[in-house]
Amino acid sequence: MITRREAALRLDIPLEMAVRHGIPSRLSAEDVAELDENPPAWLAQSRANRTGKKPVWVQLTCDICGFTESARPKKWWPTFTYLSCEHHGSDELPDPQPGLARTEIDGIGSCFIGIVDDATS
Repeated sequence: MITRREAALRLDIPLEMAVRHGIPSRLSAEDVAELDENPPAWLAQSRANRTGKKPVWVQLTCDICGFTESARPKKWWPTFTYLSCEHHGSDELPDPQPGLARTEIDGIGSCFIGIVDDATS
C-alpha cells in the first residue's frame, strides 16, 4: 500500500487534486498504475492543460549528504546554486566564486536551505 502523497507524486498531480478527486489515503500500486494508464476524465484534462513551464513536483537533494525529498516548487524559489539540510554548516559548502555574493534562503521544502550565488551589483 502507498500513501495518497506517493500516489500524487507518481501521477504528477498536486496533493490537493488527489484529495479533491477522492483518491483514498492508502491504495495499492496496482490501483495507481491503473489510474496512470487509464486516467479518469479529470486527470486526462489536467494533463492536457499542462504547459510544461512549471513542474508539479521537484526533487530536492542536499549537496552535502545526499538526503532527498519531493516537494511542490514555489513561484518565489530562485535557481539555487546549492541546497543543504538545515543542520549542515555553511562552511561545508564550497566558497562562492570571486565576484559572487552568497544568499541563504530558509524554508525550502521541509528541511532545506537554498544557497544562491549571484553577481554583486
